[in-house]
Amino acid sequence: MDLSHEANQVHCVTSFQDLVSTPFEGQINAICWTRKLTGDFSEIVKKVAQSGNITTIEEDELRELQLSEQGQLAREILLSDLKILKAHGALPSLNVITYYDRDESYPLFPTDVYSFHVDRSPVPTDTFLCTYYGETSEILPNSQGIKKVLIPEIRDELKKLYHGADEGFESFLSEHFFDLHYQANPNACPIPLGPGHLWRLAVDHPESQVPPCIHRAPKEKSVQPRLLLIC
Repeated sequence: MDLSHEANQVHCVTSFQDLVSTPFEGQINAICWTRKLTGDFSEIVKKVAQSGNITTIEEDELRELQLSEQGQLAREILLSDLKILKAHGALPSLNVITYYDRDESYPLFPTDVYSFHVDRSPVPTDTFLCTYYGETSEILPNSQGIKKVLIPEIRDELKKLYHGADEGFESFLSEHFFDLHYQANPNACPIPLGPGHLWRLAVDHPESQVPPCIHRAPKEKSVQPRLLLIC
């Protein structure tokens, strides 16, 4: 995990308690519980009966998998992570992801998760995620990106899609999630989140004291699905 660029935005901790109790403040909007996990997570991906491009693994199904010793070690870590997140009040989902659906509604401005974006919530919350196997997500330092709706040529094209009164344009951008997406600067250095680390990312909500964390999903390799926990 390379934190040489904009490392002041990321704070690393060594326990789950520190992950959830350390406040976001100043420039810090991403906290990482750094871990080096043991076990064979690829075995779990191979053993799960996949359906469609995203398969959710339920705990009962995970427990019933016939696994090798290394696969069992991986399973115990997954069950432990699910348990501590649920105890914290989160609703974690464990998924095998072959690919996400692409947004083809607006070719000029796709709003799918492969685009750099922030998460928004009407109530205080955080985003947790961990990639156990496969390509990992990336975060973009806030200083290295710009909201796409502020780029003049993109804004002009969006106005062509909008057919209402001028005062409703900002609401149009919000309703279609255009205002959540960012364009990386030409020399930007996104930070890969790395396998096994559990991350807590700041969300755009009314009580947030820091800028929301900009992130995106990676383009998956066709022969290597991802095993991702997110909530």
